[in-house]
Amino acid sequence: MNAGIQNLVISLGAMQVARKIPFDDPDVLNYARIGYVATQFIILGIYYYVSMTIKRKNDQTVLKYVEPSTPMSGEEGKLVTTTVRDYDLVETSKLLRSVYMGIAMMGFLHGYMKFTQPLFIQSLMGLKNLYDAKLVAIHLFGKPAEGDLKRPFKSPPGLFGGATGPQTDNAAITEAEKRVGSKKEE
Repeated sequence: MNAGIQNLVISLGAMQVARKIPFDDPDVLNYARIGYVATQFIILGIYYYVSMTIKRKNDQTVLKYVEPSTPMSGEEGKLVTTTVRDYDLVETSKLLRSVYMGIAMMGFLHGYMKFTQPLFIQSLMGLKNLYDAKLVAIHLFGKPAEGDLKRPFKSPPGLFGGATGPQTDNAAITEAEKRVGSKKEE
């Protein structure tokens, strides 16, 4: 099943369950808060462990790809040359940034707006996103980096579109190297 549709189904199911939870009871509300905070600490701890594993492995394999440009810009994609270690650390920082943004949004929704249902829903979605993270699959679960886990990662498809991502074929890389070389000569 498509990840976007899967997230939607889980969110809608969690909303229906959350409607049945008596958040008016202070004990239940405190348990929901404790559950949310514990989930976020688990997620942050696992991402920290993954980043430490990446640094410990120190995989210096060169990774070349053409990063796609934004669809409406009309520009060509740019060539990126990095190592597997650096690529994985950048991807881990993106995952951490998304967790911090979720915590900030929850702070606003629950702390300021007094919404309680998102505590339960985001606890479940945080664990699902952790399980779906490609770096967690590679570095924590020990899956080989092939197929969907092959670097550079393709962005997950939206609800209606296919997966987009960096081009790794030799023709695209050679073309991007030629563009970079011709720009340097000018």
